[in-house]
Amino acid sequence: MRTADTHTSEPALLATEADRLAAPLPALVMEAERIAATVATGLHGRRRAGPGETFWQFRPALPGESVSRIDWRQSARSHRAQARETEAENAQTIYLWCDLSPSMFWRSDTRALPLKRDRAILLLLGLASLLERSDERVRLLTPQGPAMLPPGAGRIAMRIGLALETLARQDSLPALPAAIALPRHARLIVASDLLCPDQDLDALLRGLAGNGIGAHLIQIHDPAERALPWSGRVRFEGTEGEPSITLPRVETLREDYGKLFDERVRKLRMLADRCGHTLLTHSTDMSAASTLLTLGTSLQSHRTGGRA
Repeated sequence: MRTADTHTSEPALLATEADRLAAPLPALVMEAERIAATVATGLHGRRRAGPGETFWQFRPALPGESVSRIDWRQSARSHRAQARETEAENAQTIYLWCDLSPSMFWRSDTRALPLKRDRAILLLLGLASLLERSDERVRLLTPQGPAMLPPGAGRIAMRIGLALETLARQDSLPALPAAIALPRHARLIVASDLLCPDQDLDALLRGLAGNGIGAHLIQIHDPAERALPWSGRVRFEGTEGEPSITLPRVETLREDYGKLFDERVRKLRMLADRCGHTLLTHSTDMSAASTLLTLGTSLQSHRTGGRA
């Protein structure tokens, strides 16, 4: 795109990119936890009875039984108090993948918009904080497999943020995770602009589905990548080694470009749907909280009976 932050895969500048992530990291973590707290109110505003929510059976109440566990309607049909038992729910493991490839280091407005990378990190940190509140196990997935998070008893969002800072110092990071074996019935969250070959994404989604792993894709794009807002003669530079191209009267391409963008989203959704996965699109000028709420709801509605 025409207006872009500098991209390079040269090792000498990797530390600079990592430092650019490290500088706003505490603020990103605080913002992620604030958003997670807001979303949690909407997702978990109901009273939870016991360690699980799925009713299992009635049983005679024991001496000292908590009043909250007594089912008074069932007790009225019996000669003694009856308590409700719920089936314990074991936390399932949810893996987070953050696309740190060069195309994610871009924004069309350096004053008003975040990098696509920073928005991906904010959403994933917010989700990690939200899942931690629900006693779910959260892991960060890297090209080498699940990450060893920095030790300590700190909040999961900060520990994942620090791990991402370390990861950002690596060269040639891929857009998508490799076909790494994950526990059956785990779930994978992918935050990426999905600017990758369709066959690569299709192979990943098919492999995950074949191993009983559900994926939730968050396609992150800058608003300019959808609207093509420029006019006149514009020189576009690639972010991942593609040759530059100069186009005259770019405004005349806007309508056809918009149709191609929408068709691309439909293609991505089709690839996800046919494997039982979900796709959520997010523009960096959108509210992170609304996207996190939608994602949290999707995770709840797609929970399976199996556990990792």
